[in-house]
Amino acid sequence: MATLPSYEALGSFYLGREYDAERGADRPDLLLYDSRDLTTHAVCVGMTGSGKTGLCLSLLEEAAIDGVPAIAIDPKGDLGNLLLSFPSLRTEDFAPWIDTAAAARQGVSPEAAAAQTAETWRKGLGDWEQDGARIARFRDAVDIAIYTPGSEAGRPLSVLQSFAAPSEEQRLDAGALRERVNATVGGLLGLAGIEADPIQSREHILLTSLFEQAWSSGRDLTLAALIQGVQKPPFEQLGVFDLETFYPAKQRMQLAMALNNLIASPSFAPWMKGEPLDVQRLLFTAEGKPRISVISIAHLGDAERMFVVTLLLGEIIAWMRRQSGTSSLRALLYMDEIFGYFPPSAMPPSKLPLLTLMKQARAFGLGVVLATQNPVDLDYKGLSNAGTWFIGRLQTERDKARVIEGLLGAAGEGLDKAQLERLLANLGNRVFLMRNVHDAAPVLFRTRWTLSYLRGPLTLQEIAKLSRAPAISSSTIAAPVSARSDTPRAGSEEKPVVPAGVSELYLESDEPGVTYYPRVLGTARLHFVDKAAGLDVWETRSLIAPLASNETDVDWSQADIHAHADLQGQLSSAAPTQNVHYAKTPAAFLRAQNYRSWQKELVSYLYSTVTLPLFHCPTVGQAVAPATSEGDFRAKLSLALREKRDGEIEKLRKKYAPKLASLQDQLRRADERVERERADVSQHKMQAAISVGTSILGALLGRKAISVGNAQRIGSAARSAGRLGKENSDVTRAEENREVLQQRLADLQAELESEVTRLRADLDPANVPIEQISLKPRKTDIDIRTLALLWVPR
Repeated sequence: MATLPSYEALGSFYLGREYDAERGADRPDLLLYDSRDLTTHAVCVGMTGSGKTGLCLSLLEEAAIDGVPAIAIDPKGDLGNLLLSFPSLRTEDFAPWIDTAAAARQGVSPEAAAAQTAETWRKGLGDWEQDGARIARFRDAVDIAIYTPGSEAGRPLSVLQSFAAPSEEQRLDAGALRERVNATVGGLLGLAGIEADPIQSREHILLTSLFEQAWSSGRDLTLAALIQGVQKPPFEQLGVFDLETFYPAKQRMQLAMALNNLIASPSFAPWMKGEPLDVQRLLFTAEGKPRISVISIAHLGDAERMFVVTLLLGEIIAWMRRQSGTSSLRALLYMDEIFGYFPPSAMPPSKLPLLTLMKQARAFGLGVVLATQNPVDLDYKGLSNAGTWFIGRLQTERDKARVIEGLLGAAGEGLDKAQLERLLANLGNRVFLMRNVHDAAPVLFRTRWTLSYLRGPLTLQEIAKLSRAPAISSSTIAAPVSARSDTPRAGSEEKPVVPAGVSELYLESDEPGVTYYPRVLGTARLHFVDKAAGLDVWETRSLIAPLASNETDVDWSQADIHAHADLQGQLSSAAPTQNVHYAKTPAAFLRAQNYRSWQKELVSYLYSTVTLPLFHCPTVGQAVAPATSEGDFRAKLSLALREKRDGEIEKLRKKYAPKLASLQDQLRRADERVERERADVSQHKMQAAISVGTSILGALLGRKAISVGNAQRIGSAARSAGRLGKENSDVTRAEENREVLQQRLADLQAELESEVTRLRADLDPANVPIEQISLKPRKTDIDIRTLALLWVPR
């Protein structure tokens, strides 16, 4: 495996080089940011042209290379630049994205501008020890998708199709449920053009009550169902007043019409299409590959943006609370401009979920990064949980004063106002002050060159060109169960009389004139246990089986097997009222005693044939819940492997740090000794030369040819010259000792690098071995819940 650059340390983000403000130049020291520090969140502030976008894109690039997925909310249209990353760095790669008007103003052709840009990017990357190979690593490590809610330019995102109920855990937390309901209702009313106060507004109170009633029972809502609920609420009282007194029907109709306009307007059709708002799918592909999902909202109006951001934040919180706790960085949420979404005094719908994330996301390994060029419009008290601040060049003294005041309040321990003013006084382009609570002191640094071409905001047409997203079909309902190897539809038969001892159910059908065929439905609750994999789950399965060829026994081997939850909504105990037909019914279906024997046969069949397929990873000793795909398992493994990697890195630090420190200290002392020995040699050379010279001059210029004193001085000089030979040997020995220490240090560093390389390969989610195992149910725990005659339409 090729040796990687020093900045590719596992779990470290390469953001740039430290900067010397006094010299106005970069230092050789790299700015490597520990990825785990992002779990305490970050804030990035800087005026237009400060390099803020480049820094934040670098963060996303580094996270991607480290296997950390991200959701990036893009109000300005800049984040699509992540897709403009070209490993070959060819002129033709850049050519389609050149601003031809800007090139014309500079007096160059688009082709020449593309060539200049390609050369600029090659040189810029080279200056920061990067190249096309690193761009390739970035692009290979992550999938990048641009979603455009309300538009089909990028990947459409369905945000109005359904308001899914929160998880059971969140429903049991009354505060969390109320928080999500308030945010959702606030965003929806804003989208409908209605300003509503959560306490005073009848619209807000009514919708809140409808959401709480549905979600508390675990029932999803659609916009259509919500409109029907406004017209005919499923309750007759709100507070102490009856419904008509509190909110008369005529006025409720106005609210229903306002919400209906969202569905009826042709411009809102794209809001109903596309992929569902599923946070897991925004973070990982179906194959488990990490993803950067750019949620582009630059094309939307203010109310629409607020709605999308609020709904998305609510979904992220719900997803977050379903995750296990971790100290490693699991995922990133980045918002490119929070102006208007996190103000100091007002309470827009987006602010409450953002506050929740700032307070709680750390425990789940979700890092939140917020950026703005409007530092005055920030709630610094709400940002007190941000552990890292990146501050770039600011536009006005007022901005600077507000940031210093906010920083001293939010992360001010160990900070000095005068020091901050001095550090922020003359920040240049791409120079930032980083205040990280995990470090002893603030540090100035210059940001590295981005891997992505910073083209600037992308239009919807450019996003469409980049995305080329395949059309997303609307969700479909499960098709009716097939009737296996039946004869073609027979003529109309009378429905047989079913005896009292036989339960009877129907699979519903919307088609008139269908023929119903008899089947046996068996529903069983199964218990699967594997202590080694840490698994103990119950599953309910439903089997729909025909009779065997002898028309006496049930052929369970020919059964369709379903998760009971998938089938439950299609079952009915009421006979269909439309014009339907019934196929010939063998007599065995109509004998109650048969169902008792069939139940025993079903237990034996389930125990001998049904298994629970699971994915298991020996590297981390983890298995996944049933019905989890290998892709979703790899997505889950990415965190477990990162946690294991962080633990192993900590062990390596403890193992190698004392040895490295000792060798570096010995090397420092060896350097000092070499310099000292060289200084001694130089000094003795000078003394010997002076002594001999003085003696010779005395002999030449004195009254005697050679006096006794001169003879003594010449002898002394000769002895000094002899000592020089010994001291030269001392220098040689000191240099040899230093070379030995340098080699030992290089060997130790190579050993450490080899360990890191091994870790990188062993703990790569794409490479770790995954085993597929199958569990049999416990026979004594098989519980048959239903055995019935089932009528299946065909």
